[in-house]
Parts: sequence; C-alpha cells; structure tokens
Amino acid sequence: MKPKAHYDIVIVGSGLGGLVSAVILAKEGFSVCVLEKNQQFGGNLQTFARDKSIFDTGVHYIGSLSKGENLYQYFNYLGIMDDLVLKKMDEDSFDVISFDDDEKTYPYAQGFDRFKTELIKDFPEEAAAITTYCEKIKETCDKFPLYRLKPGRPYADGVFTLQVKSFLESITTNKRLQAVLAGSNFLYAGDGYKTPFYVHSLSVNSYIQSAYRCINGGSQITKLLIKQLKKHGGEVYKYHEVKNLECENGKIKSAVCTNENRIDGDTFISNIEPKITLDLVGKEHFRKSYTNRIQGIESTISAFSLYIVLKPDSFKYINKNYYHFKTRDAVWNAQHYTQESWPESYMLSMGIKKDHAVYGDNITIMTYMHFDEVEPWSGTFNTVAQKNERGQTYEAFKKEKAEIIIDQLEKKFPNIRDCIQSYYTSSPLSYRDYIATNRGSMYGYAKDVDKSMQSFISPKTKIDNLLFTGQSLNMHGILGVTISGVITCSELLGQDYLLEKIIAANQPEKPEN
Repeated sequence: MKPKAHYDIVIVGSGLGGLVSAVILAKEGFSVCVLEKNQQFGGNLQTFARDKSIFDTGVHYIGSLSKGENLYQYFNYLGIMDDLVLKKMDEDSFDVISFDDDEKTYPYAQGFDRFKTELIKDFPEEAAAITTYCEKIKETCDKFPLYRLKPGRPYADGVFTLQVKSFLESITTNKRLQAVLAGSNFLYAGDGYKTPFYVHSLSVNSYIQSAYRCINGGSQITKLLIKQLKKHGGEVYKYHEVKNLECENGKIKSAVCTNENRIDGDTFISNIEPKITLDLVGKEHFRKSYTNRIQGIESTISAFSLYIVLKPDSFKYINKNYYHFKTRDAVWNAQHYTQESWPESYMLSMGIKKDHAVYGDNITIMTYMHFDEVEPWSGTFNTVAQKNERGQTYEAFKKEKAEIIIDQLEKKFPNIRDCIQSYYTSSPLSYRDYIATNRGSMYGYAKDVDKSMQSFISPKTKIDNLLFTGQSLNMHGILGVTISGVITCSELLGQDYLLEKIIAANQPEKPEN
C-alpha cells in the first residue's frame, strides 16, 4: 500500500508528538497521514530485541499515570490507557540516588507526603527545606496550565529565570541534600546554574505523583496510538523518509520522499527537529532572523547506553532506578567529564517481561556522551532500514566504553559480571540516525535561564500551513511531548475546544435512567 495523493493533514515523523497529533486530528474527522523513515514507528518509544530480551531506547519509566493524574487523562482521551500493560514501581523508593563516597542510598518515594517522610528520615534537621522544596515544585507546575489540564499559556512571572541549583542553595546549605534533590537530573540533562527550576519541577513532579514501568517495553504506546489512528481513519507509512517539503507561494504543497512518493496536503506538521525541518523546506523560505535563532539554540547532550542481557535467574529484579554519581559535585558537572573521569554518573534501569518476575530480564545503563567523541564516524549512517557498518575502530571504541561502565557497576553490584549473558551498546550516532536529532541530542533543545525564551518554539511557523510538534517545542519526556501534541492541535482546533474534549472524556459516565 502507498499513501494517497492528498490528505488534510500530513505529519512528518512518527514520534510521540506526531502520533498524538495524528490521533487527535483523526478523531476530529481530518484525513491524516503519518510518514516515518525507519522500519519501526515511535521515535524515542522504539524498542529492540537482543537474545529474546526487549530493550527500551528512551522510555524507562513513566510518571503521572495513576487514575485522574494528568498523563492518565491525556492517554485516556487518546483511547490507550486501558490497554497499557504497566507495573507500578516501588512506592517507597522508585528512584535511588547514590554516590561513590557514601554507603547510604537516598530514596525518592511516590506521593509528596511519602516523598517528604522518606527524605526526612535521612535528613531530619532539614525537614523545613524538604517541605519548601516540595511546595515550590507544586507551585511551579501550577504556572503551566496545560500541565494541569487548564487553558492558557505558561505564566512568565519569574518562572523561566529561577535556576534549579541556586534555588536549592537558597533553601539549604547541606550539600548532600542539594545533590540528592537534584539527583535524577539525567531526566533533563541538568547543568549547573544553567537549567531552570521549572524544567526540574515538570520532570520530577510527574514521577513523584506516580511512577510506572512498561512491561515488555514502551513501544506498546506506539502500537496503541497507531491502532487508535487507524480506528479513526488515519494512515501511517514506514520507509517514507521525507527529503523535501516543497514550498510554493508561501505554503507547503507536498512532502517528497526518498522513495519518490509525493504526498500533497492542506496542513503539514513536522515532528522532526526544527533545525532539520528548516533544511527540508529550504531556509530561503524563512526570515533570516528566524533561521538564525533556531540554528543558534543549543541542543542537549547525547548519551551512551549499555544494554545487558542477564543470564536466567541470576540477578534479582529491582523495581526502581539508580542514579549514581562518583561525587556529589558530579550531579552538576557530569556533562563536563574528561576522558579520565568518564563516566561521572549513570542511570540504571531494569526491563521486565511480566508483573511478578523475581529475576531481572535485562539492565540498561545510560550515561552522558558528547557527540565529539564519535565525530570520526559521523559520516556513516546505520539503521535497520539502511544498514552500514562503521568499522572495527568504532566497535573497539564502544567495547572499551562498555567495559569501563561495567567496571563502575561492579563497585555497586559486585557480582554483576557473572550475571551478564551478553551486552550491546548505542552511541550518539544511534540517537542521531534513529531519532533524527541534531548531534544525537537526548532531549531536544537545552533550556537556559539566561536565554529563557530562546528555546521556546511556537508550533506556528511563518509558513501558514506548517506546524511543529515534539520534544523541541516546550518540554521533552512522555508527558511533555504529549502536551506538545495538544498545543500543536490547538492551533487548528482551538485550545478551549480541545481541552473540553479531553476533560469530558475523563468524566464518569452518567447512569441511564
């Protein structure tokens, strides 16, 4: 099957933002077509299998999915909530923060009351600071109406200029507590005095509300969204890499694919990073000031991931994530590693095949890596759809890095090597090739308190029928990108109208008389 010649809506890229937008608009009666370059749909929701073990590439856990919470309501409206297969993470300790120089581990618990109680056990003299921290997170989230399913734009009364590090220093002088409260900042690539507190708040609040793992991987979200899209008459096509968005008389007329299929549309939504989208359209169709601004936004750092397949019944399943740091300073400085100090931190997450598993199936470890490290192989491109080998030097580079990480893991889990059946790796090149992000960026564009509005990109462009969606718009992550899809569709449907539909879908059905 191939796409029709013309659609009301043509969406480039099948990441979460693109699929959410597609389902919303298909539900409203538009003819919708989603074009994906890869073999697998879903962007950061993609999974892969090695030795019969399923690994997530980007979704290691999801927050705010308990009944009535914000992501639950969005997913329920989209028609996928009831079919998700989830496991709730440990309520007393869904995330653990640890350090090389400290035998203690510090838990994050679900629910703000429990979160406070557990941390105050470790920092009894800091009860006031911990309470202030929790209240500030809730207050900050309230300033983002769509986060609370209310109409409006974010309130700009200082919310964009408060730094997370300076805020933590203002509520406590305890350096260990500061490091613990910022300990999950791998979720947003937090960087010293640059990262705004609102980025921290929107990320962390979601998981404190509730935290879940996807059993057998996050690609189930993709499959359920595509099922809903097709139910409402929408279409989705893989192996359709868009090489050109043809612009005529100030409007996009067609998406031209590398397979020479040409798809016309009334409205085009790009779920591809804006920098790359400008190249697809041609920078000459935009104001120079606009293209300079987009090109000048800094991208977040990339990652190196180690995927371990465990021997059967060898390593007990851990229903929590570990965020580990060599020192407390590494909480803020891990991105600025040297070759000798790498990795200064890592996140460890376990995969699960069924709800009551005693032993783990696999482990994923992620750590920061700059794209510069893989620059020697940047001229190569390798995906399932387009296979190329990068050569022996690249494989040797990845093996060396993997062994360094395993050495670090042995300090925390002394028997880990004996439990490894096999392991696999991905580098910034993998993120670049599969997710189509600038230099393999993990989370789209970096948020900087000193350039607070630069990285906020409107879904509207100067081309009337071209809209953006995805993690580069406002916030990354499952919740942030879902909201970006709602923001994009609001440009076509009206925000009040769309929110009313979402809220109505979550009202209990009235019994018939």
